[in-house]
Amino acid sequence: MDIRYVLKNLELPDVVRDVMEKKLGKLEKFFDPILDTQVEVQHRRGMFVVEITSNVNGIIMRGEDYAPDIRKAFEKSLKNIERQIKRHKDALKDHSRTKEALAEISFDIESILPAEDEGAGEKGTIVKVKRFPFRLMSAEEATMQMDLLGHSFFVFRNADSGETNVVYRRHEGGYGLLQPDK
Repeated sequence: MDIRYVLKNLELPDVVRDVMEKKLGKLEKFFDPILDTQVEVQHRRGMFVVEITSNVNGIIMRGEDYAPDIRKAFEKSLKNIERQIKRHKDALKDHSRTKEALAEISFDIESILPAEDEGAGEKGTIVKVKRFPFRLMSAEEATMQMDLLGHSFFVFRNADSGETNVVYRRHEGGYGLLQPDK
């Protein structure tokens, strides 16, 4: 597993980095292959904020937490990732997917590069830009990806129609699918 570190406003001691690498290596016992992982560490307002983003066989999983101690923030973020990996693995079993079918599913999602934070801008101005790969997938796979990322919507290219669609979480419960009008 490839591990990248993005540090903002601090230096990461080698001892802490070694502990992080050792614990991240244990994630592979839950789900293999984990293609790469990015650990972003910031120090803001007296708290350490640790965000872990892992590419688990093409599915992006993200955990973020904060604490006054860098190790505790890392542990809490890691537990979020572990919970997501277990939930994803259970969902795959519940949908009766075999290992052969799982090996065929690959979205080739590249790691999401952190966008430059421009700070708080004027009302109506774009303050952050994210780029992501635009892959073919079913609406069900898109809702799973949306849940794993913890987002309220997800843009994808529908594998059935080839059109750009959006799935979103409805306030009343359940999901919605937005399709372009022909």
